[in-house]
Amino acid sequence: MKLRFDVPNRSQPDPFIFEDGGRYYLYVTAGPGVEAYSASDPFGVWHYEGVIASIENGNAYWAPCIIKTAGKYWLYFSCDEPGTFEYLHVMSADSPLGPFGDPVRLFEYFSIDAHVVETEAGLFLWYAMDNREAENGRIGTRVYVDRLLDPVTPERKPVEQIIPTMDEEIFQRNRFGDGRDWHTIEGPFWFREGEWQYVMYSGACFQNDTYHIGYAAAKSSEPDPTKVKFVKHTKDGAFDPVMIRNEVEEGVGHHSVIKLNGQYYAVYHGRDLTPDPNDPGDRRTARICPLTVKDGVITAER
Repeated sequence: MKLRFDVPNRSQPDPFIFEDGGRYYLYVTAGPGVEAYSASDPFGVWHYEGVIASIENGNAYWAPCIIKTAGKYWLYFSCDEPGTFEYLHVMSADSPLGPFGDPVRLFEYFSIDAHVVETEAGLFLWYAMDNREAENGRIGTRVYVDRLLDPVTPERKPVEQIIPTMDEEIFQRNRFGDGRDWHTIEGPFWFREGEWQYVMYSGACFQNDTYHIGYAAAKSSEPDPTKVKFVKHTKDGAFDPVMIRNEVEEGVGHHSVIKLNGQYYAVYHGRDLTPDPNDPGDRRTARICPLTVKDGVITAER
């Protein structure tokens, strides 16, 4: 189901949903800065709030997320600057819509798709970065988790948690002309339900037929996710995504999760399988889908 917006022909890639004080906010990928929407009801009409955060010389603001802790709102996103790759940054504000200031660059290497969570053990940063020396030969982007000493300071002891293991996760074959295929596991979203912890993610390239949402799970009460061993979901070792293209939409991926009245939902981006001739742009729009989460298993009700 598509979310409804008060502005036509805008895309909402990598939507991150956040509730605060009974109002809902959606933060999305954009060019000039992080864009945001707000709504009194996720199933109602979302109001476009415009660009709410940017840095000097920044470009291509990817996959924002937000958390409220230490008396402030902390907005994480990646962007590039002239001559650089995408690096994770964080900015703070006294409101979920800003104004956000005091930008801090978290890493000096390619790093994207933050999800910051707070448990009894502290703050933790889930994110994606490259591994070009993978032991299993499947080089590419993987999911890591690191402790945050405070909202702007990673401990810099990342633990690799989800790695590519199958061809359906290939982003591009022979990407560098040396015969090696490049894989992508990105867009982590961690949550806990009962005795289980889950990390959902996106795999492959959003332009590929195998672009999908998958997950890993662990039955553990350990509050420090760097110490938890997550097991990637498969069907007897074979590809078994939670969500992938179907008869009406494609490019189904990068998402966030929210629980409303006891029901879990994935808020994700996708493209209509039949393009709208009046909308020739990015075409990735925000959509919502119920999830069943039980005993270490996630299924989508599309």
